[in-house]
Amino acid sequence: MFKKKWTILLLTLCLAIIAAGCGQKSNNGGNETSTNGTNESGAEKVTVNFMHLWPEGVSAGQNKIVNQIITEYQKEHPNVTIKQEVLDNEQYKNKLKVLSASNQLPDVGVTWAAGFLQPYVEGKLFTPLDDLVSGELNGKFVNGTTEAYAVDGKTYGLPLEFNISPIYYNKAIFEKYKLEVPQTYEQFKQVVKTLSENGIAPITLGNKDRWTGSLWYMYLADRFAGQEALSSAISGSGSFKDENLVKAASEVQALVDSNAFVKGFNGLSNEEAKSEFLNSKAAMYMMGTWELPNFTTNEDIPQEFRDSVGFFKFPTVEGGKGDINSWVGGPGVGLFVSENSKVKEESKAFVQYFVEKWGEQSVTGAGVIPATKVDTSTLDLPQLYVDLFNEMNKASSITLFADVQMQASAAETHLNLIQSLFGKAVAPEKFSEEHDAAISKGN
Repeated sequence: MFKKKWTILLLTLCLAIIAAGCGQKSNNGGNETSTNGTNESGAEKVTVNFMHLWPEGVSAGQNKIVNQIITEYQKEHPNVTIKQEVLDNEQYKNKLKVLSASNQLPDVGVTWAAGFLQPYVEGKLFTPLDDLVSGELNGKFVNGTTEAYAVDGKTYGLPLEFNISPIYYNKAIFEKYKLEVPQTYEQFKQVVKTLSENGIAPITLGNKDRWTGSLWYMYLADRFAGQEALSSAISGSGSFKDENLVKAASEVQALVDSNAFVKGFNGLSNEEAKSEFLNSKAAMYMMGTWELPNFTTNEDIPQEFRDSVGFFKFPTVEGGKGDINSWVGGPGVGLFVSENSKVKEESKAFVQYFVEKWGEQSVTGAGVIPATKVDTSTLDLPQLYVDLFNEMNKASSITLFADVQMQASAAETHLNLIQSLFGKAVAPEKFSEEHDAAISKGN
């Protein structure tokens, strides 16, 4: 279902790149509006509440850019105050649900695409942004990215990022144990075995957040069953009971049995797991390219460590139907404007400004791959960033994150089943059956 769409999107992104040259604040999250008098120019004072998920520290590069953009915007619009609330990823998702229940969403916030935003659209909580897409932002997005934020022909979010999910690895650890980057899954399992036998956690994983484990299952599913079978199962036109998809679920538990993952992985958050990689206590870490800033431009992380980070594609499985150039990824987070905002026009103006500035600053300032077209011909980019661009150019397909594709209820079932699968609390066959049932019910 998604194969052609994401392949076209990817190729368009890469062609655009090649042609070009290759202080935390908080509020209550509600729609409070400040109209306390006027400024010196006579314009009415306005407060726009902005809730996002780039805290200082864990998202230092993005946080710095957000603050720069807000500072610039407020200078250019002295009657407008942008009031931030900053949460980490999981806290953000949870608070968004709570605020939506009482129609108290922030004026501007962060959303994911496809199935994630659908219930908010159906609840009339997000306002359409087609006037921005067809206005000043017309032609500025990589073709195909805004479609992921469309429901029934209307666009309800503006994408900021484009992501794929490699396996990052610590080159120093690999060198110490004379390990080579694995090209096949058998070689990968041997790497895991060697590291485990030497007391090194092979892979860090924070599966308390569940979507992190979903990445591992999706790649195994892709490599065993092929991209089409995986996408069909997720869309409901196929089945998770496909023999090779069941094998993929079984292989997740085989990895658990081989001590592939850091101890206590099912109780660790992604941020806790990431620190194991950043502190060189784990050799590998699978995550989206939104983590690139921490491995390239984040000066809070030692240069020695950043220089030691490499990446590789998920290996091929002997006899499997998958392609090593098939990725899990797609458009990253985007911005929405609340339908119930009392300062909707000011909020939309800020979103337009933010998207434009983010595209310009995110590449060099944070090492983020943007969803807008950026001229990179004169930019001095980190090698890790360049290498991932080159890999994207070779991609055969991209499968959008499963929990983002699925409708909300099915996505929640999927995530719960992922945690149970990794915890060996559900058999692979039952895991597959319950997926089919949840997706069928959702459709």
